Amino acid sequence: MTITTTPHLNFDGNAREALDFYATAFGTEAVTMTYGAMGATDEPGWADRIVWGQVQSASGIRVMAFDVWPGQPWDQGTNASYVYVSGTDPDEVTAAWNGLLDGAEVRQPFGPSAWSPLAGQLRDRFGVIWALDVAAPAEGVTG
Repeated sequence: MTITTTPHLNFDGNAREALDFYATAFGTEAVTMTYGAMGATDEPGWADRIVWGQVQSASGIRVMAFDVWPGQPWDQGTNASYVYVSGTDPDEVTAAWNGLLDGAEVRQPFGPSAWSPLAGQLRDRFGVIWALDVAAPAEGVTG
């Protein structure tokens, strides 16, 4: 059996906007289900909010998100977690970085680092922190 870990991001009314942004950033489409379509609420203001959503790219980047349940407290927090994207293809990782830049606060410029030929960190326009890098070749390791 294979276990997959997927970051799940929580929002308070803008999960659809975030998922659509991430889908565009990673060259794919968001898949979503609303509270209304699921029959999870009778509150009209919640019918179009996202109860389940996911973005998955062909290269393997996956993120899930939803709008917190009605009445559930929500606090974005500060530095609570990162979504870490690491790959071996500099072009794919660079494309992901460039896709996330719109409205982002760059926390570490994307470029060479002590541990990677390319690495960077940003807080996207939704407040989610993304760390991206290109995996450094393992020295002295043979196949």
